[in-house]
Amino acid sequence: MPLKVETVMMGPDTQQYAGKGQNALTIESIAAAAARVEALGFDGTTAPEAGHDPFLPLAIAAEHSEHLSLGTNVAIAFPRSPMVTAQTAWDLQQLSRGRFNLGLGTQVKGHNERRYATPWTSAPGPRLRDYVLCLRSMFASFQDPKHPTYFEGEHYSFTMLPPFFNPGPIEHQHVPIYLGAFKTYMARMAGELCDGIRLHPISTFSHTQKVVLPAIAEGAAKAGRDPAQVSVIGAPFIAVADDEQGLRKAMDALKQQIAFYASTRTYHSVLEFHGWQDTGVELHKLSVEGKWAQMPALISDEMLDEWAVVATRDEFASKTKQRCEGIFDTVLLDLPAAFRTDDDWVAETVSLLKS
Repeated sequence: MPLKVETVMMGPDTQQYAGKGQNALTIESIAAAAARVEALGFDGTTAPEAGHDPFLPLAIAAEHSEHLSLGTNVAIAFPRSPMVTAQTAWDLQQLSRGRFNLGLGTQVKGHNERRYATPWTSAPGPRLRDYVLCLRSMFASFQDPKHPTYFEGEHYSFTMLPPFFNPGPIEHQHVPIYLGAFKTYMARMAGELCDGIRLHPISTFSHTQKVVLPAIAEGAAKAGRDPAQVSVIGAPFIAVADDEQGLRKAMDALKQQIAFYASTRTYHSVLEFHGWQDTGVELHKLSVEGKWAQMPALISDEMLDEWAVVATRDEFASKTKQRCEGIFDTVLLDLPAAFRTDDDWVAETVSLLKS
């Protein structure tokens, strides 16, 4: 099957990764972005939780598009109760006429406790498993109010839904659930329980092939599913420029972004897979010291090539297709600002990737 192609609205840029803040949002800018993404031929768009709520922009995008799939990429689960997430997802599925998909992630303990002010009560994997099963029970209960499907798990319990609080059935009752993941536990769970996986870009191409995809297949086998039923959405890092000289600058800017993620200890299993564990330790140390500007120097060109599509403008579509086909069902393009605004080039690139 040909690749599907998504992009992101309001994604972080280099300045944000370097700790220099971000731009404010407006309803008008979100509406215009959604209409433009659809006109350029993308199959879908997503909203991240990177300083802004990931659900609200998708309601605006639903109003200003007709065919785009609309997903959270990703919503952090534990700061929201399953019912809060279920109601929001249900409403977005109705408002978008069946185009919404729910991307969920866990974030790390420190961010849950210190940024979200949310208790970290247990290991994230088993807790998210309960969360997903609880969501499915809630969706079933919304669709069939007279026969609610309750759920009692170790971490979440859903045992009451009076008719007054039930949103009621909708035409497109299946809300696809995607897990944001790169580790084997979450990948197995996606294979067993979910519609797909949104790969964190920290997972290199080879790590995805040799670690993530086998874990998805293992989970699918446990549930008696064909692994092909589990959609794999990849979001490789991208360095693109008009020529070789510009490509050097694009690579250096991308190293800032990769260093930001690679400094987080939760992601160090990928670095260990490649034998880069010492680099991960040093990046974490620099991040704790607030030395963000020094971190990119630790990412070599060889490391960058494992993570990213690195190409000039003319080669970008062919190189992306070559690296992504056979691994991903859908590729998410988070393009640099200078290329994101070149409508003719973006439309041509999307068309080539989908052909």
